[in-house]
Amino acid sequence: MHDLCWVPVVVVLSYWVRFDLFAIPEIYVESMVKMIVISLPVQAAAFWYFGLYRGLWRYASMQDLIRVVKAVGLGSIIIITTIAIVLTLYRVPRTVLVLYPIFLTIGLIAPRVLYRWLKENSLQLRKKTGKRTLIVGAGSAGEMLLRDLVNRHDYLPVALVDDDQTKQEREIHGIRVVGKLEDISELIDYLELELILIAIANIDRKIIRSIIKTCMQSNVECRTIPASIELADGKVNVDQVRPITVEDLLGRESVQLDSEAISSYLEGKRVLVTGGGGSIGSELSRQVASKQPNQLVIFENSELNLYKIEHELKTSFPELTTKAVLGDVKDADRVEWLFTEYQPDVVFHAAAYKHVPLVEANPAEGVGNNVFGTIMIADAADRFKAKKFVMVSTDKAVNPSNVMGATKRIAEIYCQNLNNLSDTHFITTRFGNVLGSTGSVVPLFQRQIREGGPVTVTSKEVRRYFMTIPEATGLILQAGAMGIGGEIYVLDMGESVLIRELAEQMIRLSGFEPYTEIDIHYIGLRPGEKLYEELFYEQEALQDTTHPKLYLANSQEIDWGWFMDELQYLKSAVEARNTGALQESILKIVPEYQDPDSEKPSLLSDVNKESQPLLHSDTVTEAP
Repeated sequence: MHDLCWVPVVVVLSYWVRFDLFAIPEIYVESMVKMIVISLPVQAAAFWYFGLYRGLWRYASMQDLIRVVKAVGLGSIIIITTIAIVLTLYRVPRTVLVLYPIFLTIGLIAPRVLYRWLKENSLQLRKKTGKRTLIVGAGSAGEMLLRDLVNRHDYLPVALVDDDQTKQEREIHGIRVVGKLEDISELIDYLELELILIAIANIDRKIIRSIIKTCMQSNVECRTIPASIELADGKVNVDQVRPITVEDLLGRESVQLDSEAISSYLEGKRVLVTGGGGSIGSELSRQVASKQPNQLVIFENSELNLYKIEHELKTSFPELTTKAVLGDVKDADRVEWLFTEYQPDVVFHAAAYKHVPLVEANPAEGVGNNVFGTIMIADAADRFKAKKFVMVSTDKAVNPSNVMGATKRIAEIYCQNLNNLSDTHFITTRFGNVLGSTGSVVPLFQRQIREGGPVTVTSKEVRRYFMTIPEATGLILQAGAMGIGGEIYVLDMGESVLIRELAEQMIRLSGFEPYTEIDIHYIGLRPGEKLYEELFYEQEALQDTTHPKLYLANSQEIDWGWFMDELQYLKSAVEARNTGALQESILKIVPEYQDPDSEKPSLLSDVNKESQPLLHSDTVTEAP
């Protein structure tokens, strides 16, 4: 009714202005009335056709205004054409035909804009109880978030901060950019802030850690928008804002992957993932599935894990041929059947025992799985002419101080040197801890905090590298695309993290104060643990690659005949569960194997490598 009322008003106004705001001459009144009669149904149809009433005035947007312009434009063309045919433009001033669309557009747009402005400003005047909120970031994400905030009764945005100098003292939706990120600590008290919202996708982790530290010190709540990869439609609103997580503290900037290169060796191929139900293996399966392979085979010895990932993939990728195979990498018959049945083109070997203290306490099982399980899969890949074999290794393989790390180092050496004898391209990837993986420190801390503490940390000085599971997996796929065989790719893990500080931050993120509400106990290094992890040997001389997050380590060539003999001795020790002989054999193959704490007796301390035979009856044996 509002829009239609404007039609006769605008026609009369156009005639009136044409005659210099004096009375409209009698001879033009008839044409004016006829123009009104023609304009009303034409404009009504145009308004409906262009959907002027799909949106609410309360949220009038640029899209709504464009609809108005289109409706008035089309309507004016039809009206002028009709008048020309019916009235042959008799006594219809040409000025009127020009003024009509201009005045009608203003008449329809101005009330909409005014209504929205009044509603938003009246809302701001009424908002007295909402949380006083500072938005970090005055870019597109900050603008979208602020636009949503001004419509909410439980938030009171008072200012923005941004490091862009050109945005200082500017206003967005009536809220001013009052400073830079370094000013947040001062603004908390000055503006009496209760909430800080970080509206910068993929913000630098050093910056976010600084903001979180400031918020914790001032007891101010801090939240953030999801990373850009989490925003499916690119839009930001308050409902998407989430609490700070440990991934925000330890994660890094999004890694740019060469999707085309990755797809080129996976699309249309038969892909096997061993350990496909584990932390890394399951994410590998997801990312491989997204590259449209011809077939994805998941090999896993945990029935529950296998069921979970199979169900997830069949739900998410119903068109993909997914095969879930229950079995053990040490089972020669099962592995032979697996490769005979599915003939994989690409193999990702993620199956391994990785929990350091457990493998330290059960060395024969660790060696059997990590060394001879890898050999079983690698030999099958060679025998069945797989094109690529990508092994997932660990930073604990560098100067290993535990059996788990030593087993992964032996597996690395085997794959590197088998590459020289095979048509299959054997590639190794090496990285540190991944956030949220099974048995890692983060889930442990979360459980301990939920239970009220204490949180147990091995040492005040212990440091570890961390990356997210999707980041690590993406780089594994990237290494597979880049590798031509025999390489060890070392993933850039960024800066190492003090585990003590991680525990303190996680306690604060949970709303508690460390050492007072939830205590931290230091329990000492566990068997085989180091204070600091290393990512490469000095003699490996890391080289840059075409990817900024991947480095290439020089391979170590060995005498293959000698290596086979030593592996046979090692296998005999595993089968006999002769722990002393087993560790003596490990030390021959990996002379860097060391005890990180000289005050602790090494499991190798009583073994004389020079004079004692490899297998002897008086060594300690692991219980079956």
